Amino acid sequence: MNLDHAYGPSVSAELGQRVLLGALDAGYNFLDTATLYGGGKNEERLGAVLAGHRQRLVLASKCGMAIIPVDGKPTRVIDGRPATLKRECDDSLRRLRTDVIDLYYLHRWDKGVPIEDSVGALADLVHAGKIRAIGLSEVGAATLRRAHAVHPIAALQTEYSLWTRNPEIAVLQVCAELGVAFVAFSPVARAFLSDQWAQPTDLQALAERDIRRSMGRFTGDNLAHNLALLPPLRALAQQAGCTTAQLALAWVLAQGSHVVAIPGTTRVAHMQDNLAAASLNIPAELLRQAGALINQRTVKGERYDAQSTSEVDTELFA
Repeated sequence: MNLDHAYGPSVSAELGQRVLLGALDAGYNFLDTATLYGGGKNEERLGAVLAGHRQRLVLASKCGMAIIPVDGKPTRVIDGRPATLKRECDDSLRRLRTDVIDLYYLHRWDKGVPIEDSVGALADLVHAGKIRAIGLSEVGAATLRRAHAVHPIAALQTEYSLWTRNPEIAVLQVCAELGVAFVAFSPVARAFLSDQWAQPTDLQALAERDIRRSMGRFTGDNLAHNLALLPPLRALAQQAGCTTAQLALAWVLAQGSHVVAIPGTTRVAHMQDNLAAASLNIPAELLRQAGALINQRTVKGERYDAQSTSEVDTELFA
C-alpha cells in the first residue's frame, strides 16, 4: 500500500522496483496489495515488476473496496455483491499478470450484503481456479465464524500493534481456534513506533494527503500525549539491542504462532530492518514491558474517524 496509496504520491517506478525486488532477494515471500491501492495502480506495479518472479512469493490481493467515479468524482466505494467481487478478481488478475491469486481477501464486509453471499462468491473463484484461498479483512469473531461455515477462511487481516489491541477482544483467539492465520497490518503503528517521530511538528513533514493527518492519534493533544510514550519504548529497544520498529514487530510476532506481520515501507533500509525483526531473540520480560507501556489504556485517540469506524466490523473496547 505504501508505494501507491494513503501516504502521499506514488513512488517512482525505479524506487518501487528496487523495494520489491530487494524484498524478494532479502527473503520476503508474502506481498500484500489490493484493488483499492492507487485505484489499481499498485496491482499494476506488482504485475510489471514481479512477472518473472511469480513462483517466489505468495501473492495476496483484496476485493470489495475500490475507487470508482461517483458523480464525476473518484470515490471509495464498498461493494460486496457477488458479481462485483468476481469482476474485480478478473481485473486484478489482468493487472497482476497472473493466472491465480494465492490469497484473496474481502477488503471490507459490505454490511448490505450477507457475509455468506460474499464468501460464496469467493468460493466460486476458488472452484474456478482463479484464487487459491479466501481471506477477510477488518471483521470480528462472529462474522468470521459465519464466513468460515461457508468456506474455510485461510487468513484474517486486521490492524494489530502495541497501540491497537482490538483483536485481543476476541478475533485473535478465534483465529487460533479455527486454524486461521492472523495477518497484522500496520504493526509499527503507521511508522509511529519507530525512530522517526520525536515532536508534534513532525506531522507537518508528512505529505499533504497523508491519511495520518486526519487520524485522531496523530493530531492535537493526543499526538503530544502519545509522543511522550516513545522515549521509554526506545530505551527498551536499546536494552534489546534493536530499533524501536524491530521491538514493535517482535512484540506482534510473539503474540501467537498463527500471527503474521506485514509492515509496509517505501525504503529499502527500513524493509531490511523490518525483516531482521523476525530473527531477534528478545527476552519475554522486555516484550511484556513494551506491552505494558503502550496499549489501549495508555494511548489517546481513536484509530479511525467515525466514517471509517462505521465501515469495519472489528470489536471495539468500551
